[in-house]
Amino acid sequence: MECGDKRTRETMTDMTLPGDGFRLDGRVAIVTGASSGLGAAVARALAAVGARVAIVARREDRLAALAKEIDGLAVGADLLEADQVDTVVPRVAAELGGPQILVNAAGNIFSQARAEDESADALARTLALNLVAPFRLSQQAFPHMREAGRGSIVHISSISGLVGIGSIPQASYAASKAGLSGLTSELAVQWARHRIRVNTVAPGFFRSEITGDLFDTESGQKWLHRNTPLPDDATPEDIVGAVLWLAGDAARFVTGQTIAVDGGWTAR
Repeated sequence: MECGDKRTRETMTDMTLPGDGFRLDGRVAIVTGASSGLGAAVARALAAVGARVAIVARREDRLAALAKEIDGLAVGADLLEADQVDTVVPRVAAELGGPQILVNAAGNIFSQARAEDESADALARTLALNLVAPFRLSQQAFPHMREAGRGSIVHISSISGLVGIGSIPQASYAASKAGLSGLTSELAVQWARHRIRVNTVAPGFFRSEITGDLFDTESGQKWLHRNTPLPDDATPEDIVGAVLWLAGDAARFVTGQTIAVDGGWTAR
């Protein structure tokens, strides 16, 4: 019995504790859309577990404050502009080192017109920011992750890419987010041999700059509560845990997945 106990203690000493899988000490992470909301919350969380974080967005004044808070690198870039997208990873690699984590949190809705009335310009802008930019950044991060022998790419999608919403017209947005799930599956399979994992987090409705009016009106609150089984209003911090899990070794055998974090919306 004593020998058995000793072997058990030795085995437990050699094991990696579950919490260790969430540590990211020394790894370089890029987070886009980090000037507010979910992107900023993700950047703070990654920094808190040891990552060296580069934050990317258009609003450089907000980036500067957050970069100082988390001792990170602020990279001003408008991801609607292809030439600016292409500067992000090279700059991060030069100043912090090659990225092993990429969180594509930047996204927007450029039209609230019904599908039959959406303009070609709104469609093009939506796809450029929500789908093309994440793809290009993933391509640019790939050689650094391959060299490191590991990597994690996390796209931030939406339940709009999984189910129709209807009462809030957003056809091009839904198409772009559904496209992220397809991109996730394909990149995951192509890059798995390099131990590069690619996943998507699809949040439900949470309070943000885009959805503030929805949360602040009585009719919006009733609609949200009617469609969300869990009774709480979601915040960016409710989404962060899934991103943090996927970014590190705790999810080392998870790839190609789109994970809904939606209070049960898509389970109805």
